[in-house]
Amino acid sequence: MQVQGDGQHAVRLEAVGKVYGRGDGEVVALRGLSLAFGAGSFTAVMGPSGSGKSTFLHCAAGLVKPSSGRVLVGGSDLAGLDEVRLTKLRRDRIGFVFQSFNLLPALTVLQNIELPLRLAGRRPNRRQLLAVAERVGLSGRLDHLPGQLSGGQQQRVAVARTLVTGPAVVFADEPTGALDTRTAAAVLGLLRESVDVGGQTLVMVTHDPVAASYADRVVFLADGRFAGELHRPSAGAVAARMTRLGAWDDEDAALSGGAR
Repeated sequence: MQVQGDGQHAVRLEAVGKVYGRGDGEVVALRGLSLAFGAGSFTAVMGPSGSGKSTFLHCAAGLVKPSSGRVLVGGSDLAGLDEVRLTKLRRDRIGFVFQSFNLLPALTVLQNIELPLRLAGRRPNRRQLLAVAERVGLSGRLDHLPGQLSGGQQQRVAVARTLVTGPAVVFADEPTGALDTRTAAAVLGLLRESVDVGGQTLVMVTHDPVAASYADRVVFLADGRFAGELHRPSAGAVAARMTRLGAWDDEDAALSGGAR
């Protein structure tokens, strides 16, 4: 098992397998994957297309049930939880940042940020909400609707909505995939801050070596299996490793391999 941290694991996967379909249509997405993520760590997960990155992320977050093995979040075995307790654990301990933002178009920025608190039956603390909005640079946009915001601003709303509940673990699925370079850097800085200042554990799937260089560790997947890792990664080192995995050709790697 590949472990990072001081022995206190926020998330642990033990021999996790995931198979979709049956018979001739069977697709094996994960093959006995074992990984652990230390509390207060930032890990990027990378790999070629079809390597199992998204399936891994959804299994680790409790959104998809593995076909075999087990996933533990904060010591709780997700397989041992009924749907009510699993929903409560996801609500209280897990945050998820989607690439597609998933904002409600009829709600203002402030209403979107406070939505998870209201769904959990928690009374929003306005001072806390304003502090989070300021942290993501949205103080002047709280009354705007999502349609009135740029893509980068919408992603900041999605990040704020995730952070406001104070989850122990944040999963992010290609959070900068649709953003320009400057906006991506701002979002990645916020995610890095959530680890360094907030003490949260962050697991991010990305295809971008520059985004991965913000992490403490990069885990590589290939064909649903663990394929290596880098600690204190540079964008160039990540790009070189991805080239060896066959994720892209040398020209693409050179274009993506600049320093952060």
